[in-house]
Amino acid sequence: MSSRIQFIVFDWDGTLMDSETQIVSCLHGAINDLGLAPMTDDTVKNVIGLGLREAIDMLVPGRDEAFRQAFVEAYRKYWFGHDDSSLFAGAREVLDTLREQNYLLGVATGKARRGLDRVLEQTGLSGYFDATRCADETPSKPHPQMLLELMVELGVEGQHTLMVGDTEYDMEMATNAGAGKIAVRSGVHSEERLQRHAPLACLEGVTEMPDWMSRSGIV
Repeated sequence: MSSRIQFIVFDWDGTLMDSETQIVSCLHGAINDLGLAPMTDDTVKNVIGLGLREAIDMLVPGRDEAFRQAFVEAYRKYWFGHDDSSLFAGAREVLDTLREQNYLLGVATGKARRGLDRVLEQTGLSGYFDATRCADETPSKPHPQMLLELMVELGVEGQHTLMVGDTEYDMEMATNAGAGKIAVRSGVHSEERLQRHAPLACLEGVTEMPDWMSRSGIV
């Protein structure tokens, strides 16, 4: 890992935004609407971070495209009918600090483009990121395409890129793309799961990033 980081890419849900409760509620709503057997919170939490279609295949394997589309529509009905999520305290200030230090910033998320654009506008962060990718634009995490496309777009190599995320899907994607990785414990995956992927650090949340970067020499 190079000590000269140029590009920092963030996952969204569970990393910058505290959206676990809303996602779980929307998944339960879609499951109920489609007449499926109820699932535990832990079961549905495990798919957070994946693209919605990949999440459906994990929760309800073996279904056809018509079923997947019905699930997507049911989920989005609940998602766009609620605004129950907010940025983690201090996340905006971290982004401000990193921008002032002239880092390129990006987002690689399991959200669809419509969903990401909506929350960027709601949070006032639309102008903060130099490039973004969503799960309906590339293969879902942990496939590296999302992160590779971001690096190509901004002309930054993996050794100068950091991926910050709360799930092992983020960690695997970074490994597959040849980028560095920082795990945060603010989401749904346990520290044990995150540490399996040997991140450079496993922080409580993104608010610890500036201090960690300063101490570690990753500047």
